[in-house]
Amino acid sequence: MKMVRAIIRPEKESVVVSELAKANFPGMTKWDVLGRGKQQGVQVGGQLYDELSKSMVMIVVEDDQVESVLHTIQEAAFTDYPGDGRVFVTPVESAHTIRTGQPGL
Repeated sequence: MKMVRAIIRPEKESVVVSELAKANFPGMTKWDVLGRGKQQGVQVGGQLYDELSKSMVMIVVEDDQVESVLHTIQEAAFTDYPGDGRVFVTPVESAHTIRTGQPGL
């Protein structure tokens, strides 16, 4: 299993979530975050905004589904401007359902 975490523009959150659901990846977690990337924030006039609003979408999938999830997120979140976001993929050792204690997704 892999955990895919995408940090994206807030205005693209609903599009990404919708496209993941259409691609048959309905389960995910999302939340609002603050951060900055390579550009170190945004300069507007004389004011530097070094923490920008972003959305994080997290989804855990089987190893063979990672490429499909990455493609779906990249297509849905793309604007071709700096700050489109970043995707991180990490291994997941195990997952368990709280209610039943069952392992797996």
